[in-house]
Amino acid sequence: MKRKRQVSPAGNKAGAGLRATRITRDRARQIAVMAQLLDAKRPRSILQVVRTLGFLQLDPTAAVARTEHLVLWSRLGNTFKPADLARLTYSKRALFEHRAFIYPASDYPLLRAGMEDYRGAETGWRKRIREWMDVNEPFRAYILAELEARGPLRSRQLDDKAVVAAWPSSGWTGGRNVGQMLEFMSAHGDIAISGRDGNDRLWDLANRVHKTDQPLLTAEQAARIRAERRLRALGIARPEANLRSFGTWSTVGGVGVPVEVEGVKGTWVADPKLLRRPFEGRTALLSPFDRLVHDRVRLLDLFGFDYRLEIYVPPAKRRWGYYVLPVLHGDRLIAKADAKVDREESVLRVPALHMEQKTGPRDVSAAQGELHELATWLGLDKVKVEKLIKNG
Repeated sequence: MKRKRQVSPAGNKAGAGLRATRITRDRARQIAVMAQLLDAKRPRSILQVVRTLGFLQLDPTAAVARTEHLVLWSRLGNTFKPADLARLTYSKRALFEHRAFIYPASDYPLLRAGMEDYRGAETGWRKRIREWMDVNEPFRAYILAELEARGPLRSRQLDDKAVVAAWPSSGWTGGRNVGQMLEFMSAHGDIAISGRDGNDRLWDLANRVHKTDQPLLTAEQAARIRAERRLRALGIARPEANLRSFGTWSTVGGVGVPVEVEGVKGTWVADPKLLRRPFEGRTALLSPFDRLVHDRVRLLDLFGFDYRLEIYVPPAKRRWGYYVLPVLHGDRLIAKADAKVDREESVLRVPALHMEQKTGPRDVSAAQGELHELATWLGLDKVKVEKLIKNG
């Protein structure tokens, strides 16, 4: 029976009346790799990467390097300099930091749409936040006044003026009123991160950091754009998969074209542009937070790659290591490299390089070659692989 490949018209619900295109699992992986800019055609700039991926996750864990830097290095190679990311974010304002992510400045309206939802929340966690902020309105007003007169400011330069109750939490945020109020005001769009002094964030009024006079998107417009951006960044996904994008969690339902992946149950949606693009792969080391490996279910379905972050796992129970970098080679994930930087000895130490099943000497060579590239970028003199583990 002849297969039909059709593209869903803009604005139509993906898959409505369309027959799914059948693709191999190899092709599904290639689409995912190309969407994440990890194929042989490297992107040209930091801005291109962030605009295509939608965002960069920030994380301070740096056994090798900060995750946002590793993600950019994986795409751009050894020309990437962390200082360039900071300059684009805090000086040029081409990017901006919001709630542990970096976004393109042009996408601020998508964040604002989510901020409006945050303000009007009537149930759950967001209602609890809104109620706490309402009773502490004088505290909020004090912060706005201080920033207006003195900003940008660090959190420790502001006094705790909670008037009713400390922020209730049994975790590390319990009683941290200044920090929590700043986070909530940022989520509401009142204030924004203006810059950084080391690890300290500098807070200022949002209208000094962002162009806040841009037209607001409706909830429907924002949801559609977010879904399109998510699918562009993922390439292929299950329509119902709950994914983060622009400060919210939702699905890619309603966009893309339906596909069936041979050997995998269920229907997927794919970016129609990537369905037709030829693929040429390369080798790349990935951050543990990289979006190619973030969805563990999709990772198993398409790549057959069993992986999880073991930072918070007791050492005796870890299967692969503390900070393990997945190794991509072409459209396959071929290894897990437990890596850490030893600055004193100028060595990238790899306590264990775990090779996947059905890998051979060329795969080992590719993985080790990329570890040497990483060491070069980090300014280290050598790589020491302490144990090579072959799993089949």
